[in-house]
Amino acid sequence: MTANRINRQFRLAARPQGMVKESDLAYAEAPVPEPAADEVLVKTSHISLDPSMRGQMENRADYVAPLQIGDVMRAGGAGTVVASNRADLAVGTLVTGSFGMQDYCLSNGRDIPLRRFPAGVDAVTALGVLGGTGMTAFFGMLELGQPRQGNTVVVSGAAGATGSIAGQIARLKGCRVIGIAGSPDKCRWLVDDLGFDAAINYKTQNVGEELDRLCPQGIDVYFDNVGGEILDACLARIAMHARVVICGGISRYNTTGPIPGPRNYFNLVYRRARMEGFIVIDYASRFDQAAGEMKQWIDAGLIRHRATVIDGFTALPKALVQLFSGVNTGKLLVKTD
Repeated sequence: MTANRINRQFRLAARPQGMVKESDLAYAEAPVPEPAADEVLVKTSHISLDPSMRGQMENRADYVAPLQIGDVMRAGGAGTVVASNRADLAVGTLVTGSFGMQDYCLSNGRDIPLRRFPAGVDAVTALGVLGGTGMTAFFGMLELGQPRQGNTVVVSGAAGATGSIAGQIARLKGCRVIGIAGSPDKCRWLVDDLGFDAAINYKTQNVGEELDRLCPQGIDVYFDNVGGEILDACLARIAMHARVVICGGISRYNTTGPIPGPRNYFNLVYRRARMEGFIVIDYASRFDQAAGEMKQWIDAGLIRHRATVIDGFTALPKALVQLFSGVNTGKLLVKTD
């Protein structure tokens, strides 16, 4: 069934120096593989662009192995099973997994774990609000942030795939939520559509002054997606027994040279507060349960989500660069066909 077809790919061509560049990825073609016993072949329809991809391009060990030059660029994806040698995965099944920047991927369900979704869930929803970024928001906010009625919660990167969901979850728990984002349109979206109580445009407003005005009693939960100066500004304003959730640090991913640590970290001592990082894959065994709760909220209109979808497989390198310039509102995806 795959004879005379090609598997388009983007492979790692160079280690990024500073800002990731389109030339760090190289286009390649390979034969479409045939599934062996106990394997399925997935045809990818959407590929996810995520800030963590930048770190995986570097030659350093982390929570996942670094990519080698010439490897297919690692990326999450959604697609359909088009050939199957497994009784539990029929042709036509929508699945998500770490398929990489390529049209086709083989999996036996173990080396590349596959997630399935109930009928009515499309690829964009499966990769976004019910996928890795939605799960990151769910567990990061609820398990580490532990929002409580009346708390003041601040979310940076609030118009992104994770931050937008994390802030809405805090709202559902009765919190007052302030988002930090990078454009007037994103700030309006947070307040007018998602129900945030306020939003700060870090590009045009003084973040510290706005936090003083909006959080006069301090910040109970800070959900950090950016690090850097905004993390420091929030640490300077934490309340007693605050929880600081370290989810991401997009401000540091493309920097060169030593990365300074937070200057105001000792407020954690003064305020008897806690700052904790996490990796969402540690909660993988609970994804289906969490996705069920999230879907109930979505169906009830309590959580809204958005995706920025760019058309065309060959747009992948440019889309990865655009991710770091904040082109997206919500989840950033490339539709491959």
